[in-house]
This record gives sequence, C-alpha cells and structure tokens, in this order.
Amino acid sequence: MSKFGVVIFPGSNCDQDMIYTLRNVMEQEVVELWHKDKDLKRCDFIILPGGFSYGDYLRSGAIARFAPIMEKVIAFAEKGGYVFGVCNGFQILCEAGLVPGALLHNTARKFVCKNVFIKAEHNDTLITSGIPLTKALKIPIAHGEGNYYIDAKGLEQITKNGQIVFRYCDEKGAVTAQANPNGSLENIAGVCNAGKNVFGMMPHPERASDNELGNADGLFLFQSVINTVLQ
Repeated sequence: MSKFGVVIFPGSNCDQDMIYTLRNVMEQEVVELWHKDKDLKRCDFIILPGGFSYGDYLRSGAIARFAPIMEKVIAFAEKGGYVFGVCNGFQILCEAGLVPGALLHNTARKFVCKNVFIKAEHNDTLITSGIPLTKALKIPIAHGEGNYYIDAKGLEQITKNGQIVFRYCDEKGAVTAQANPNGSLENIAGVCNAGKNVFGMMPHPERASDNELGNADGLFLFQSVINTVLQ
C-alpha cells in the first residue's frame, strides 16, 4: 500500500473527491496536507486537487504556487518524487514550473463543465501504463482556464520527449477540432515533465472512478498509478 498526500488549499473543492477515490475505491492510505504545512509526512505520492485555490486571483494557481507547502512539493519533485495535479492542480504545476506550458482562458471565454473524451498519447508513463492507446476515456472537465499553450520550441520538445500524456478526442478516439472543449493547442489535455515523475491534466479522473456515478473510466488511470508505484 502506498501513502498518498492530497494537498488542500483555500478554495480546493475536489480534494474530498480525490481522497474518497484513493481511500475508499483504491483502498490506499491517504493523508490530508494543509497548504501551510511544511512537511509532506513521508508520503510516496503527492496530489494537487482541483478547485479555485485562493479564489483564482491573479491567475489560476498563481498564488497557490507560493503556498508554504509548495516549497516541499517542488523539492520532492526535483528529487524524483511523484506529483500529480488535476485541473487547478495542473495550473499550479505550470505556475511552479514543474511541468511545461501554461493554461489560458478557454477560447469561448466561458466556464465549461461536461463530460469529454480523452486518449492516452503513450502508455509508458506512470499514469497511462494500464490504458489501451485505442481507448477513449470519458472523463469530466470543469474549468474556465484550461486552454493549454506552449510556444513552438516547447511544443517540439515535449512532443519529441513524449511529454504529451493525453489529448482530447471524440468517443471513437479521433483527435479532432470539434472534440477540443477549450482551444488547447493540438488538443493537449495533459502533460508531464521531462523526468516523467510530475503529471498534470485538466479533466477530473477522480470524478469518474465509481460505478455508482455511472462512469468509472478514471479507474484506468488510478490503477496505472498504483500498479506502477507498488512495483
């Protein structure tokens, strides 16, 4: 059993969803980490959940990036520790420079909350190792700033390095402009760092990990994590 730490910021609203999935569905040990903590409590894996940390003032994730606990999270990641950010957590990772790129306002300038489909770009990463590359996962999104952007040089680099983790697609797995819910460059829905130990994605797998919700596609991702971490 691995020990997962879920960081809670003022404004987090998906922390309990993540904790429930890890603790009740995946049967893992979970520790709640407060944004003012300066100790990761010997966790094996750190998760930054979704929400609206610090009210999304300045930019989404811009203030949370300077929370006291982030100093420890950054040091943990730089030593090869596993870190996973979802939605606002992804935005915080970008602001902290732990993953490349930035999350801009959705091109429609509206908050979007709905189910979308994503597909794994590779299955040699921690969070995609158990996901068939042909499978379209139905995962919900809920964001106003999920438009992934990176400059041309950065795009070339992350493509070459295999750092694009997920792309938005249709239910048949086709990556099309119509399947892109927010204007993200090349339909990118998730990326990782060069060391492939830090991951960020906009869709919420924790909201699609219980059969009682009528959708458990997110379990592919969590099972990939646990199978890899426990090896």
